[in-house]
Amino acid sequence: MKLFDLTGKVAIVTGGNGGIGLGIAEGLALAGAKIVIVGRNAEKSEGAAKHLKDTLNAETLVVTADVGVEKDVERAVAEAVERLGRVDILFNNAGTNIRKPAHELSLAEWNTVMDVNLTSTFLMSKAVYPAMKRAGGGKIINIGSMTSIFGAGFAPAYATTKGGIVQLTKSLALSWAVDNIQVNAILPGWFVTDLTNKARNEVPGLYERVLARIPQGRWARGSDMSGTAIWLSSRASDYVTGTAIPVDGGYASSL
Repeated sequence: MKLFDLTGKVAIVTGGNGGIGLGIAEGLALAGAKIVIVGRNAEKSEGAAKHLKDTLNAETLVVTADVGVEKDVERAVAEAVERLGRVDILFNNAGTNIRKPAHELSLAEWNTVMDVNLTSTFLMSKAVYPAMKRAGGGKIINIGSMTSIFGAGFAPAYATTKGGIVQLTKSLALSWAVDNIQVNAILPGWFVTDLTNKARNEVPGLYERVLARIPQGRWARGSDMSGTAIWLSSRASDYVTGTAIPVDGGYASSL
């Protein structure tokens, strides 16, 4: 349908080289978008770009950058605009976690999680704003978490960043509505990714407890994010802004 067509659009996906980020990139490419993968692991990013090209014939640009560093962010956005002419869509998906209770967490570890998860979202959003304003509008989608809703005793820094994602989303939506830039958040449930695989190893019984609470009876795959990603990136969501949408198989609604 034309409402969901992204042909000619340029989408930046931070952390788009695996897991949820790659699922997002696949969905956007399927709808016709050109994809800019921004990440620190160049080899992994090139592999993801090759996958998108081979399977979906997607035009893909890889930019190696640390999204927690302002100069890297500015360079990444400038390269995307220079090479592809515009930026229409931004997915702030890059994330990390350090699983320790608060009394064991160092300030350096706290700052690492803040920089990658929350500060990067602010920096990337600020960096794409001029290009989106010049183009007459755009879409920014921030990836939160179930910990945007619930606490996590084993990951206080991560939960704090993901709660902050929702409030930043609302603030940017209010600031930039006049520029026809819609800003929304997606709150993924439990997806099978490198990050959650590590969590399953570090937190005994996590997989079983989570699975028992998911009404759809399975952990999510990266591809389960594609449809929501397309919708929030397209004209179909032009009157949706400042929202936080769970994609969780019913986890947040279950007892």
